[in-house]
Amino acid sequence: MSALAHAVALVKRWEGCELEAYPDPGTGGAPWTIGWGATGPGIAKGVRWTQAQADDRLAQDVSRFLKGVQSVVKKPASDAQMGAMTSLAYNIGAKAFANSTLLRKFNAGDVAGAAAEFTRWNRAGGRVMKGLTTRRLDEQRVFRS
Repeated sequence: MSALAHAVALVKRWEGCELEAYPDPGTGGAPWTIGWGATGPGIAKGVRWTQAQADDRLAQDVSRFLKGVQSVVKKPASDAQMGAMTSLAYNIGAKAFANSTLLRKFNAGDVAGAAAEFTRWNRAGGRVMKGLTTRRLDEQRVFRS
């Protein structure tokens, strides 16, 4: 399975698809989200998408995040590792991923240490979220596979 396929599978499994914009579960408001976890300009309360719009946006977004992860990963990575790191970056943001201890450890050759870092990213709005904890364990599992 390619890195892109790993990332898309993880994102689909954990984001789910909503065709009407909804508020962020961590904040109860911004950022508003739609489709497979898409946020950004034009996404606000009352916005509706078709399934095709959601699927197209997912393909664009995951490809963009994969390229971003590839640009900061300096050590060879398996497709599973790249896919798991891309799923994490998709969820926490490219900047947070680029500044993460997970990335620093991976680039230093500490793959086990990097894997252990996934579970630290389980908070939203300062609170531990059960869904994020479970998602991180799944990303960690894929990363280690």
